[in-house]
Amino acid sequence: MWWDEGLRFACIGCGRCCRGEPGAIFFTPDEEQALSRRLGLETGEFRNRYVTYRWEAPSLKEKRGGECIFHDEKTNLCLVYEDRPMQCRLFPFWPSLLESREAWDRAALSCPGMNEGEYYAPERIAALL
Repeated sequence: MWWDEGLRFACIGCGRCCRGEPGAIFFTPDEEQALSRRLGLETGEFRNRYVTYRWEAPSLKEKRGGECIFHDEKTNLCLVYEDRPMQCRLFPFWPSLLESREAWDRAALSCPGMNEGEYYAPERIAALL
């Protein structure tokens, strides 16, 4: 792999990964239950308020412009951080960003924490995948 020397990443809390171009924020049934509980909602009500479908799979809704529905613009924080989906927890160690050095570097243009901070050994990255 191109990242066989490891990579560096440190989240600086800028919120850029929570907003930007539209996409999908997928979640598992267990994550849906955790989010529903966090918000004090029955699963059906959670789905009505916060879920849409992308490529026939449930995804969290986005605000206009691609911002996650749970991103707080004022504080730049995630309103459901402790129960955020695994997809969010794994950023930037997504298969699409680890596919090539070019993909990683493109993402790093908008994420100041990439290539900085904590060292991730290749074994740790592979385990995240």
